[in-house]
Amino acid sequence: MKLSRSQIQTRFLRVAVVGSVVSALAGASAAISASKAQLTTQSQSASSTRLPMQIAAAPMRVGQPAPNFTATDSNGKSHQLSDFKGKTVVMEWTNHQCPFVRKHYESSNMQKLQKQATGKGIVWLSVVSSAPGNQGFVDGKKANDLSKSRSASPTAVLIDADGKLGRLYSARTTPHMFVIAPNGTLAYMGAIDSNSSSNPGDVNGAKNYVTSAVDAVLKGQKVDPAVTQPYGCSVKYKG
Repeated sequence: MKLSRSQIQTRFLRVAVVGSVVSALAGASAAISASKAQLTTQSQSASSTRLPMQIAAAPMRVGQPAPNFTATDSNGKSHQLSDFKGKTVVMEWTNHQCPFVRKHYESSNMQKLQKQATGKGIVWLSVVSSAPGNQGFVDGKKANDLSKSRSASPTAVLIDADGKLGRLYSARTTPHMFVIAPNGTLAYMGAIDSNSSSNPGDVNGAKNYVTSAVDAVLKGQKVDPAVTQPYGCSVKYKG
């Protein structure tokens, strides 16, 4: 059957339209597949990002029992938190090369706090979580030399080169301070004081949160503030 010119044009347009629709559907299908693949990749990436959080220590909470631990000090002696049951414990994360730590030692503020605390029967544990090769790493001898040269007087300096203790307590900065009540519960965690500068001259005008927390614990009063934002250098963990 011979088709008229108008009929040929009509059929040609129909074929073109169908072709365009098919092409559009194919493009949409490809876009959907690509989107699904991207979502799958993002989901897998998010899962791998969340994994370390799943295996990390439980979040520290004021009023909850402080995690028990076993750690070795600069003289090779082993300590557990449970050894100090019935006593107030202050934990100080430190790094002698960090300018924020130097602020408190060069002004003698940290030594003053240590002396006041231990004079009241409080246990003061300085913790070094810097890994070998990282800023602030010390062995036992170096830790003892630092204590002597700076006239520091902690109860013990705990060497935490593998970072287990630091991660258990979610220590993030140096200094990062924790106060544990005699009943073993966490009473305070956060900054040493209210001035986050690294200038030793700023110590005197700052509110000392550790002194305030210790005094409240000794009096059986509520610590306020019980949580503050720590400041300083990041803890130089392994890896």
